[in-house]
Amino acid sequence: MDENQNEDGQINIELDESVAEGTYSNLAIINHSVSEFIIDFINVMPGVPKAKVKSRIILTPQHAKRLTKALLDNVKRFEQAHGEIKDYEQPPIPMNFGPTGEA
Repeated sequence: MDENQNEDGQINIELDESVAEGTYSNLAIINHSVSEFIIDFINVMPGVPKAKVKSRIILTPQHAKRLTKALLDNVKRFEQAHGEIKDYEQPPIPMNFGPTGEA
């Protein structure tokens, strides 16, 4: 048995206080390769021309698919309890927005 699992086979998960506070994001940019999905979470503020990536999560393709299913299921349950989530039109993101490579 793995040291992180209990007798029931459940994984023991710890949540650090600083992580528990969370990071606000109102934009996610998703890129992928054959072996991974990269999700950059960004907080864009009105009237501020620059925004920084606040968090980056790297997933395997299989985990990205499981995450998609879990999000869809949670959105469905949320809407059943609270009504439809309105998807308001967002302003377009400038083409120069996002991480840039450096040599």
